[in-house]
Amino acid sequence: MAATDETGPAGQNTTVPGTPPPAGPPADPDPRTGARMPRWLPRAMVLALALIAVFQLGSWAFHQLTGLLINVLIAFFLALAVEPAVSWMAARGVRRGFGTFLVFVGVLVVGAGFVTLLGSMLAEQIIKIVEDFPQYLDSVINWINNHFHTELRRVDIQENLLRSDWLRNYVQNSATGVLDVSAQVLGGLFRLLTVALFSFYFAADGPRLRRAICSVLPPARQAEVLRAWEIAVNKTGGYLYSRGLMALISGLAHYVLLEFLDVPYAPVLAVWVGLVSQFIPTIGTYLAGALPMLIAFTVAPWYAVWVLVFVVVYQQFENYVLQPKLTARTVDIHPAVAFGSVIAGTALLGAVGALIAIPAVATLQAFLGAYVKRYDVTDDPRVLGHRGSGGAGAFGRRVRGLWAQRRPEDDGAGASEARAGTAGAGAPGSGASGPGEGGTAGAS
Repeated sequence: MAATDETGPAGQNTTVPGTPPPAGPPADPDPRTGARMPRWLPRAMVLALALIAVFQLGSWAFHQLTGLLINVLIAFFLALAVEPAVSWMAARGVRRGFGTFLVFVGVLVVGAGFVTLLGSMLAEQIIKIVEDFPQYLDSVINWINNHFHTELRRVDIQENLLRSDWLRNYVQNSATGVLDVSAQVLGGLFRLLTVALFSFYFAADGPRLRRAICSVLPPARQAEVLRAWEIAVNKTGGYLYSRGLMALISGLAHYVLLEFLDVPYAPVLAVWVGLVSQFIPTIGTYLAGALPMLIAFTVAPWYAVWVLVFVVVYQQFENYVLQPKLTARTVDIHPAVAFGSVIAGTALLGAVGALIAIPAVATLQAFLGAYVKRYDVTDDPRVLGHRGSGGAGAFGRRVRGLWAQRRPEDDGAGASEARAGTAGAGAPGSGASGPGEGGTAGAS
């Protein structure tokens, strides 16, 4: 037994010669070779970087081409505005390109004649103002001396003005800003030429453009695009009609004022105010009112103040009364929507957005109204603003309930009287039954 115990552990540790040693525990794998990168990850990273680069490039190109895109947008709406006249001429046998050329030439001739007439009138009035300026200044100084008891003299004012630092700085800034003004004028002319060319091509090649757009769409979508195009033409024409009507009303109102003040060139000034105030957004009102004020100043300095007051008052009347109603009738949009669209367009694109906001919103509203499904409205009086039965009736019941809760003693007294009355009604019945019972007994 002892030998067995001694040889047992030894037999376990000994190995048979010629046999391989037993394998040890498995070793830990190398982390650098065991965790491999997925095959799709490099391609995904390259694709993400490529998308970011394309987005950055597109954003840069969009910001660089913002001016061109705005010009194209203006040209498109101008083409929609002249589309009815061009289509009318094309339907009577005139080639579409030649008809577009005639329309543009007519607009150009009218505009050039109007600008030439205003330019000559303005030059004459400026010369007259310069010649009569000492007299105007003397009249103003005399009025100030008489009303405020001062001793101002025209010679002193002229010397102080000529020696002032403000005038010297203004002259220096004007001399250095000549190049900037020239660059802005050239840029404006180039922009005007760009808009004219694009609008001419859009109007002359309107059928070809519609055909090119419809060629990449299925037949069902083609009908929708053509319908949207027709809606846009109608709404843009209605917008121009409303603007023309407001220009006519504004011109007549200012003509009456200028004739009453005996201001020269009243008809031309009235046309100027009507057109500029309506077709130049945002700053058109101030540009339109400045010229009549200048001409009125040549007649009497205080007439310019009256013209300024009238321009401000009429502008408020036009913004809050006349324009919303006319726009709602011609463009068929709510006055609040028209006012909000002008504000939104001005915030997005400035003066251009204010000019095209209303026809764009009217087109979108008409297009959505053609495809949005509508349902019949129930005859509920609450639709018309009338309160239903749950209004005054429920309020009255609630008041009566509160009144009953505030007078519990009255309710208790009433209940006691009711119980007493019930008991009194029952007593005679019992008395009557008593003799009856007695009589019955007696009879028996």
